[in-house]
Amino acid sequence: MQVVNPSITWICHTTLVTGVGPIKHGVLFNGLLVREGNDQPPIIEPWHDKSELVHVPTIYDVAHQAGLKTGQVDWVAILNSGTIDYEFLEVPKPTGAIPRELVAKGVLTENDLRNFIHGKSPAWRDMMWNQAAIHILTQHRPNLMLMHYLNTDALNHADGPGSMASYAGYALVDYQIRDLLAAIDAAGMKDKTTVIITTDHGFKKVKTGIWPNVALRKAGLIEAQGATVKKCDAYVVPEGGLAFVYVTDPTKRAALLPKLKEICAGLEGVDKVIDGTNAHSIDIPTPAENQGTGDLILTAKAGYAFQAKVDGDAANGDPKGYYGTHGYLAGDPELDGVFIAAGYGIKPGTKLGQIHNRDVAPTIAELLGLSLPNVEGHALKEILAP
Repeated sequence: MQVVNPSITWICHTTLVTGVGPIKHGVLFNGLLVREGNDQPPIIEPWHDKSELVHVPTIYDVAHQAGLKTGQVDWVAILNSGTIDYEFLEVPKPTGAIPRELVAKGVLTENDLRNFIHGKSPAWRDMMWNQAAIHILTQHRPNLMLMHYLNTDALNHADGPGSMASYAGYALVDYQIRDLLAAIDAAGMKDKTTVIITTDHGFKKVKTGIWPNVALRKAGLIEAQGATVKKCDAYVVPEGGLAFVYVTDPTKRAALLPKLKEICAGLEGVDKVIDGTNAHSIDIPTPAENQGTGDLILTAKAGYAFQAKVDGDAANGDPKGYYGTHGYLAGDPELDGVFIAAGYGIKPGTKLGQIHNRDVAPTIAELLGLSLPNVEGHALKEILAP
């Protein structure tokens, strides 16, 4: 299953539930890029409301508006959506209805809720998210349920795809899906449940980090104290296999862009330097359409990945604990995701060729008897039972 650009978690998740790419849905990061001022680097803030991030209807919006019940566990770009009936957030609210029910059942403690992120491993969080999903499915029985497992992503970033840790992560998530399916069966829901298992993106191995902010600092465009940026005329926000370059003061853009292009093109591991005004060439919105798009877009060669490091003298080196990533341009088979559908409404034994992640939301809409407007993908009718 081919993914959209940039091949990043929140961007691809949002395409999975909207059927459109980021030019339309608007999500470009794992959060919202906020420009801090004319001499400050932009930052990415994850905990913004869905209405600030997603600019088109989602499948869960349409389902909710049609009177269906919706649920989600650890989904992204979904905060305060108003169209989810039962939820357990990535960082759960201790006072939320589902967290309270899980505490009452003894699945979680009050301390677990207060310290859900800090001091807990991604594997533990996946197990708790799985318990939350089982609880919502079996006790509240939503018509549409979204679930996101995160441990495999963390392990592939840290140790790289094909590592022992990566395979262990896949084994664990297999067991969790087994438990989820067993719970659906035990609740007598199997014959009326469709299960779709998909991934947001693939992974590539990283051998060498690219640190463009070091080069910008050495060129006098960033002033830093150690690893802390004090002020800057330009800054690079890394996204793994892709990076965005920003001129922090718009009045300096025309003067600085030629210099920035020269610096970035000369960095080891940089494959392409794309002007932000040409972002549509890689299916990304232009800066005029979305303030998150950089003035320049950098892509990395295989084996290289962008990182935010700003201190030191070298602009390349050991990525140190970042031996796998995504974000590279779509079309690379290593970035492809998987798509598996089974259960109610699915024709058994059907094998698909290459599909696109834009096709997932229209397919879910077809299964639910809904119409999702203005999608770029299409329903995979060849897998649907008559």
